[in-house]
Amino acid sequence: MNVILIVDDDVTIGNMLEEALKDEGYKALRAYSGTEALMVLEKEKPDLILLDLMLPGLSGEELLPRLSGIPVIVLSAKTDIDNKVKLLYNGACDYMTKPFVISELLARIAVQLRISAAKEQTPAGDNSIISEGAVSLDTALLKLTANGGEATLTRTEAAILAILMQNPGRPLSRSTILDRISENTPDCTERSLKQHISNIRKKLQALDGIDHIEAIYGIGFKYI
Repeated sequence: MNVILIVDDDVTIGNMLEEALKDEGYKALRAYSGTEALMVLEKEKPDLILLDLMLPGLSGEELLPRLSGIPVIVLSAKTDIDNKVKLLYNGACDYMTKPFVISELLARIAVQLRISAAKEQTPAGDNSIISEGAVSLDTALLKLTANGGEATLTRTEAAILAILMQNPGRPLSRSTILDRISENTPDCTERSLKQHISNIRKKLQALDGIDHIEAIYGIGFKYI
């Protein structure tokens, strides 16, 4: 049973979240402040944290850097895009603005738990093989496999996808992607990156029908 920690001082929202999580088969823990959350984490390590920002005492922004190793979905009434970008770069794996639809939140929770499970199950060994869930990329052979099918990538496409798959759920800026692949794929430019991403998405969708790459407005791209 996956354990999810709710960090929110709003009792009504916390109760609603706890009930919804239990209905989905999760175990829910509660904390009403950032300090209380740290106390909970001394005793248990949840599989995921739902984090409000406006907490008494230690705020959500202050707490976030201390939650390394645990997926964090921020739930906040703050809608400012710069604030969202900052939180995503500082370790949050997702961000939902209050009020939110509970069914969408449950879907995002399931995605993050699936990503975490895939990381734990990926065997150590050949560094040329990168796996996320049912998708595997062989960076040496430039082969992409999923759902029993196989596709061939260009060297540039493989380099871009490798960076995204190695950072699942985390938005990467265009400049970050270009910097990391520049040594092996100097032909890729900011102008051509969008086309390469489009080609990768089409090849992935042709294999399993899922759009694994999300464009994040004002930031770049993330693998989901």
